[in-house]
Amino acid sequence: VTVGNSVCVGGDAVVMIAGPCAIESEEGAVSLAKQIKSAGGHVFRGMIFKPRSSPYSFQGLGKAGIPVLRQVREQSGLLILTEVRDPFEAELVADHVDIIQVGTRNMSNFQLLKHLGQIRKPVILKRGMGSSLEELLCAAEYLISYGNTDVILCERGIRTFEHFTRFSLDIGAVPALKELSHLPVIVDPSHASGKNSLVWPLTQASLAAGADGVMLEVHEHPEAAFSDGTQSITPAEFAKISGRAGKVAAA
Repeated sequence: VTVGNSVCVGGDAVVMIAGPCAIESEEGAVSLAKQIKSAGGHVFRGMIFKPRSSPYSFQGLGKAGIPVLRQVREQSGLLILTEVRDPFEAELVADHVDIIQVGTRNMSNFQLLKHLGQIRKPVILKRGMGSSLEELLCAAEYLISYGNTDVILCERGIRTFEHFTRFSLDIGAVPALKELSHLPVIVDPSHASGKNSLVWPLTQASLAAGADGVMLEVHEHPEAAFSDGTQSITPAEFAKISGRAGKVAAA
């Protein structure tokens, strides 16, 4: 899947997607994006609509975040990814981003998938936290059957009986999805682990299993992040991971 005429997901190189759980301010987002770019990042994950389990958690900047996404792209040169929760949000961001993400809670939101199938933007489709590989692939078929063949699958961990990690990362899903489909596969070690200390080991495992890229949560000050600070790594840690990732993938 070619994104923005410059990045190929599923090609010879590992694609590094990075950014905060949610954009908190324009100044912080631009500063972080520049550091991610200099460290070898390709795509900035800039979430402005956040589906949260608790109604009291930070929900994102909403429409006010769209100008921030434009500034990040202009000042950093990175491609932009953001998540949408419904067709209305998809229409709002379609002209301002390079990739649209369907989050785990919306993998089976078939009306959204049908709508995104008619928007000519690459889509990252995250596996539902309780979904089988067959269900993930059927969700991808919704996008494809409605006209959008630029689909990137994302393994982000499934819910099991284990509580030390936030979710259980299904490494086996990476080669399995490649065996079952023609679509590129990336992994989100941040949401799977819930712990920043586990991000690099799970990144290594993902790339060794054949993942085409990883999506990492990065924050300049994880301890002060509005959301998901415990699983966020610093820009310096991202630079270290980015430098090693290509070597693991090549091996």
